[in-house]
Amino acid sequence: MPPAPAGFADGIDDFLAYIELEKGLARNTAKSYENDLRQAAHCLKRLGAGQWTKVTPQHLAGWLHWLSDEDFSESSQARKLAAIRMLFRHLVRQGQRPDDPAALLSGPKFRRKLPQTLSRGEMERLLAAPAGGDAYAVRDRAMLELFYSSGLRISELCGLSLQQVDLENGFVRVFGKGSKERVVPLGGQARDAVQTYLLSARPRLVKPRTGSELFISERGKAISRKTLWVIVKNSARRAGIEKPVKPHLLRHSFATHLLGGGADLRAIQEMLGHASIGTTQIYTAVESSRLLDQHAKHHPRNKRGGK
Repeated sequence: MPPAPAGFADGIDDFLAYIELEKGLARNTAKSYENDLRQAAHCLKRLGAGQWTKVTPQHLAGWLHWLSDEDFSESSQARKLAAIRMLFRHLVRQGQRPDDPAALLSGPKFRRKLPQTLSRGEMERLLAAPAGGDAYAVRDRAMLELFYSSGLRISELCGLSLQQVDLENGFVRVFGKGSKERVVPLGGQARDAVQTYLLSARPRLVKPRTGSELFISERGKAISRKTLWVIVKNSARRAGIEKPVKPHLLRHSFATHLLGGGADLRAIQEMLGHASIGTTQIYTAVESSRLLDQHAKHHPRNKRGGK
């Protein structure tokens, strides 16, 4: 993405500094906003706005039409609109604009795709798939158990250190998006699996330059996201699970199974590290969809014209 045109660049830089330093947003998120805002600035300039303070609702309406004409997906359009809204709210707070031209903009309406999950039976088979007593099998069982027990993000799991895991008290301390800290409980089976790994497997994988990483590879380094993906994929194949299984399905399954077991939605939000309860509420739709599916399959009065 080329640099923002003059008249827009300073506003973007100031906004990025604000969301990173004061709001604590992750660098990758800030980079996405930067690209979206630079793109918007070029379009707005073509529409006759020379700087952020001169942008009108009509300019923004033209920008939205351009996004639609360029065939950006609905989710991409919604993300770009969110970046613009945040920018103008910031400009109003800073006193650089008396009004917010994005306040009345309406974005694309779309249905959020429900995340895939594993059933409880599939999850049990997946956790049992790394069989045997060699160091790699013991490590993989511990990783999968901790993953499912905590619902961590993939990057959080791969980045865990020994100091972040408290097996005695049963929790893991995580630094998630925006370096925000949260404490997540660990179940008994996950604690046992990790303890076994620490006593009997990790010492066999340690190399002279190994640090404090919890889960380590054959080279003694922290497990990579790619390696975790391969472990999950191979375990799913050995477990006889036919659907495509990627690591994030364990996080989705963690949340959905907790909710199905009666857990409070706010507690699940806290464990997942979601900033908004709205993000967590997607799992209520997953659980409702599962119940509807079960009802459709098994209730004797569900077939039209049948007995």
